[in-house]
Amino acid sequence: MLFNSLDYLVFFPIVTGIYFLIPGKCLKLRNLWLLIASYYFYMSWNAAYALLLFASTFITYAAGLLIERAIKKEQTGSAKWILGIDFFLNLSLLFYFKYANFLIQNINRLLGITGSTKQFPILDILLPVGISFFIFQALGYTMDVYRGKTPATKNLFRHMLFVSFFPQLVAGPIERSSNLLSQFDKKNDFDVDRVREGLLTMLWGLFMKIVIADNAAVYVNAVYENYTAYTGVEVILATVLFAIQIYCDFGGYSYLALGSARVLGFDLMQNFRSPYQAISVKEFWKRWHISLTGWFRDYLYIPLGGNRKGRIRKFINIFIVFFISGLWHGAGWTYMIWGALNGLYLIVGEAAEPFRNKVKAVFRADESRFSYRLGCTLLTFALVDFSWLFFRAETLGKALDMIRHTIESLQFPQLFGLAVMRMGFSAQQQIALLLSVILLFVVDGLKDRGKDVRSLVLTQGIWFRWLVYLGLLFVIMLYGAYGLDYTQTEFIYFQF
Repeated sequence: MLFNSLDYLVFFPIVTGIYFLIPGKCLKLRNLWLLIASYYFYMSWNAAYALLLFASTFITYAAGLLIERAIKKEQTGSAKWILGIDFFLNLSLLFYFKYANFLIQNINRLLGITGSTKQFPILDILLPVGISFFIFQALGYTMDVYRGKTPATKNLFRHMLFVSFFPQLVAGPIERSSNLLSQFDKKNDFDVDRVREGLLTMLWGLFMKIVIADNAAVYVNAVYENYTAYTGVEVILATVLFAIQIYCDFGGYSYLALGSARVLGFDLMQNFRSPYQAISVKEFWKRWHISLTGWFRDYLYIPLGGNRKGRIRKFINIFIVFFISGLWHGAGWTYMIWGALNGLYLIVGEAAEPFRNKVKAVFRADESRFSYRLGCTLLTFALVDFSWLFFRAETLGKALDMIRHTIESLQFPQLFGLAVMRMGFSAQQQIALLLSVILLFVVDGLKDRGKDVRSLVLTQGIWFRWLVYLGLLFVIMLYGAYGLDYTQTEFIYFQF
């Protein structure tokens, strides 16, 4: 069931209505209803994989209880063993479903290179939607119990709801137990202002996904599927549009998740904070997929030693974290190159900081000036966008060939003769996309300056509020869901 589907348009009001019809004092019944709705939501993709969701949940539930008991008895060694087994079992599930065939393919390739005729059969496995998200959320809980940051939950159904809460189940944000678990103990009364905030957030998420991401995908898909038919400038434009597409696709999902939870009375963590306003790659990663970046920082980077064991070890830790982050995103060399490239950006950026400071001192660069920040922002976007090419390309070979083709056919005068019209990307779609992207960056720019755009809208007069509501709905229907040749698409991050 997709957030941008008619099924969800029916599902969500029913779940919300019944949730608030159940008296607030019947908190356990309310949570049970949310649990049933969450499992139904997940089973709408593949009912059998609800068993996988439950398996990960039960393993971490039992591990949490055993870890807490061992710590109370001052059996630290036992607690570590239990935590290790918990991680091994959950990561084994993740490896089998997500990486087993990737490993087999690479072994077969190596055997072929050595001249062996032996080949291992590819497994018939369907990747469960959102498996990386809910397993990481469940593992974060047991790590928090081990560190004493959260008490082990005694109620299995409460823990099941924490792992499977449907707004953020399949694509995050990856919530922390310290934030979400306690919210299931609160009585949420129906609040009109909160519902309005949630619905406006959902509407903005739909706008990002349907109007911007899905329309940008028309051009991106056409170029990436047959890049040799296009010039280098057109490939660059497609890569820039992919940066917009993936932000609006994943950011749109996150806003829909936050808005859905907000209507029900729950507050999820922000997953994006105007990422393309960043003036460095390091800052970009503080703004992009914040919940995953924080997870790797707290549960991998710091345990590896963080920045406590010297500069070289810090750089090694950064590279390991970003390489594994790439692997988390998908079973493919392109994802690993994407992760490694971003890791190298951070390492080079930090290593070159003394040199940059000297250059800034010589030229008396004023970091507060608009021109300085704009230049840094554009450079950061260019670096990040180059890495997106590897993320989007089907194979490493195609990514490298696209770079070669782009360089060889790079003629900027062709920018004014782009072949967007012959790929079904109409003038109407181009104008709608351009205006929508401008609006996106205006909103992001205001947010980056501390302006809460949602509050600015909701505190205006009724005529202005409804002008915004109806305007967004009109654009979504005209250029999105009910536009010409519109095809409902899944969110990109569902495959992770």
